Amino acid sequence: MRVVTWNLWWRFGPWAERRKAILAVLRDLDPDVVGLQEVWSTADENLAGWLAGELGLHWAWAPSPAPEPWQRRIGDATVGIGTAVLSRWPVVERAVLRLPVPGDLDDGRLALYAGLGAPAHRVPFFTTHLTSASHASAVRRGQVAALAGFVARHRSGTGFPPVVTGDFNARPDTEEVRLLRTVPLLDAWDHADPAAPRGTWDTANPYVSRADGEPSIRIDYVHVGPPGPGGLGAVRAVRRAGAGPVAGVWPSDHAAVVADLDDGRPATAAPGTPGW
Repeated sequence: MRVVTWNLWWRFGPWAERRKAILAVLRDLDPDVVGLQEVWSTADENLAGWLAGELGLHWAWAPSPAPEPWQRRIGDATVGIGTAVLSRWPVVERAVLRLPVPGDLDDGRLALYAGLGAPAHRVPFFTTHLTSASHASAVRRGQVAALAGFVARHRSGTGFPPVVTGDFNARPDTEEVRLLRTVPLLDAWDHADPAAPRGTWDTANPYVSRADGEPSIRIDYVHVGPPGPGGLGAVRAVRRAGAGPVAGVWPSDHAAVVADLDDGRPATAAPGTPGW
């Protein structure tokens, strides 16, 4: 089962050109399920809905309840922002958690749960977007604690472990990310090639504003619960995607993370295979 998480940089920059590049990357990846953050919507269109239609996927959407701070940044109060899931399989359950945050930092961050009706097992899939303020580690710790409770409430009734994706706006060595291991959730990147580039907030990306000499960092994650019976949900491989221009256009200010998980089928099967 191929899982992708990707922050799509909302409606910033050359968004009309970028969405074509986003689509091209996702089409090439052929994912089974995608967690998306910073997804834009208008009265006429939703980026997640458009991507789902182009890719032949189901989708679920959770709009931010406090989009005004985002809208002020682009001077357009008609554009919404939210979190979304794209899925090869129907979304049979859905729930939304508004993450706790002090009022001065509240821009409507959410966690979205989608129970996916895969052929052999319901997949408990989550995607989220934590507060981004550099000084807000304590806030993110509270958000991770709330997320852990949210996962616990929706993970039962299936042999497939919970899959938790998103932009955590924190490095792997921070306390808020380490807290996920106590849920317990395992960082899929533990299975990456040690020599592979790992920065999802990459200084090579022209949309990333970093001081000279600051390194690229990893702030986007796929986390998975301990494998189920027979290794169900175990990580087979993980890597970045969308980490360069497509026809001259960088898709987002973030790179995506792609993880291939064991869904009980033979390892020779490929994502996109009928019944996968």
